[in-house]
Amino acid sequence: MRRCSFCVLLVVVGSTLAAAAEKPRPNILWITSEDNGPHLGCYGTDYATTPNLDALAERGMIYRACWSTAPVCAPARTTIISGMYPPSLGAQHMRSMTRLPYAFKMYPQYLREAGYFCTNKSKEDYNLEKPGQVWDKPNHWKNRKPGQPFFAIFNHTTSHESKLRTRPHKQVQDPAQVRVPAYHPDTPEVRQDWAQYYDRLTEMDALAGENLREIEEAGLAEDTIVFYYGDHGSGMPRNKRWTYNSGLHVPLIVYIPEKFKHLRPDDYLEDGETDRLVGFVDLAPTLLSLCGIKPPEHMQGYAFAGEYATEPQPYIYGFRDRMDERFDMVRSIRDLRFIYIRNYMPHKAYGQYIAYMFQTPTTRVWKQMFDDGKLNQAQSAFWREKPAEELYDLQEDPDEVHNLAASAEHRAILKKLRKAQQDLARDIKDVGFLPEGEIHSRSAGSTPYEMGHDSSKYPFDRIMAVAEQASSIGSSEPKFLEELMQALQDKDSAVRYWGVMGLLMRKQIGVSSSRDLLHRALEDESPYVRIAAAEALGRYGNKVDIAKAVPVLLELAPADKNGIFASMYAVNALDFLDGNAAGVVDQIRKLPTKDPKANGRMKSYVTNLIRKTLADLK
Repeated sequence: MRRCSFCVLLVVVGSTLAAAAEKPRPNILWITSEDNGPHLGCYGTDYATTPNLDALAERGMIYRACWSTAPVCAPARTTIISGMYPPSLGAQHMRSMTRLPYAFKMYPQYLREAGYFCTNKSKEDYNLEKPGQVWDKPNHWKNRKPGQPFFAIFNHTTSHESKLRTRPHKQVQDPAQVRVPAYHPDTPEVRQDWAQYYDRLTEMDALAGENLREIEEAGLAEDTIVFYYGDHGSGMPRNKRWTYNSGLHVPLIVYIPEKFKHLRPDDYLEDGETDRLVGFVDLAPTLLSLCGIKPPEHMQGYAFAGEYATEPQPYIYGFRDRMDERFDMVRSIRDLRFIYIRNYMPHKAYGQYIAYMFQTPTTRVWKQMFDDGKLNQAQSAFWREKPAEELYDLQEDPDEVHNLAASAEHRAILKKLRKAQQDLARDIKDVGFLPEGEIHSRSAGSTPYEMGHDSSKYPFDRIMAVAEQASSIGSSEPKFLEELMQALQDKDSAVRYWGVMGLLMRKQIGVSSSRDLLHRALEDESPYVRIAAAEALGRYGNKVDIAKAVPVLLELAPADKNGIFASMYAVNALDFLDGNAAGVVDQIRKLPTKDPKANGRMKSYVTNLIRKTLADLK
């Protein structure tokens, strides 16, 4: 039955593509850059010189409130290529890999079916398998057939996180003059990294200028719609990888020439700006709309220009899940003024150790100063455990350091944004409430998206309810604890998982109130329930608890035996045991780290975890 409905979808989309091919169509040029927020001259910065993008903004329009939806590259690009929220696809974890449902395509495939020549130079980096041919080759718009419209992406990496820490560097921007945000310590290392970031933006602007000149020299400037955007916030720590505005806010410049003014949005102004809320989930439907293709119903974003433009949405959304080797679950939402953040794993510190992130000088000096007790409250927060909820007034507090979640004056906006965040999770069937390995095991034979919409495989409401309860860590009264303990007896493993997680989050109180249940959970059929129970007992239990918990983690840690996901969960838990795992250093050192079934980009993560765990136990 499902296959037939997909066939109907294909017929509808196919007729729309055919109609689009009969109309005069614009070329589309997307210029993208990596790891940079809206720190351009046209956005008001005094630090980066960006004459080419500033000139583009004078011809077109800038978007003041654009979010990348994800604060890191692969999930952000997954959002764009699919036109869907990755948590609905099971594709939200960094360097994961899954599939789209049978009838869903990546947006260039819709364009190619409509006659467009589609090129990407040169980065893909999706958490989704490509469903057939996506891009044309060779990868430059000049290789199209005569008269054929093109869609072309040019992606520039010179502003990437890795470039901020490359030394030696020929300094242009004076480190003494840059602004250091309130959450960073003001040190020479931090100023150097920020100054180098701005220098890299100037280099990126020069590359963008070359892309624009190529179009002009070919006589195609008035036939080509141009988008420029950054792929998420700056590569500085607490920007990249974090669902603050600083991690999600990106520049977006759109130029639609006079020839295609009928495709401009209602708020379009040359040399203008708009506060319309847009996110990366909106880019694919907007692109299709500009090319005369009606966005398919499964796309979850809003077209903000073109024939099928919609009314503005009231909110934009963000998410954070596993980042490299460290697990987390965060959801965020903002309107024009406020940002709300929901931390579903508040027992984990913001600044969990991620090997790649700690290569940046700012990260290392910042953590060292925290360990030495040299930071103020705003600077220290990143290295501590998170509150369950955060609320920031972006107008009054652009650095997002004054949490208003407990403010009586802001209770109404907190409740409104909280409800909107929960509503989206229900609408898209956010599968992030499952341990990562269960996303894949439950969707065997289909896809995570289809599994998520099958209540027999994914009882979403029941799982989300206990996750909400578990992570509301302000409450530890007996009735509340009893409800968490009751969850441990549920038939669904994810409900049991969140029940154990709720007890883990309550530390000694959670363990002492449910010791017998946690010991029973050490034998649960789900490895993720066993790992969570072992972590709770190993961190907050007595000697008997620890003696029973550690062997469970050692048993599940070998990647070759248990797979990459269970292995990462188990070694993370061992790391969090601190000195309670000191007696098993030799066993940890000998753990197999390779899962032959894991994708190549994830194979280093268990190794990174084991190295850090051993370093912490010295």
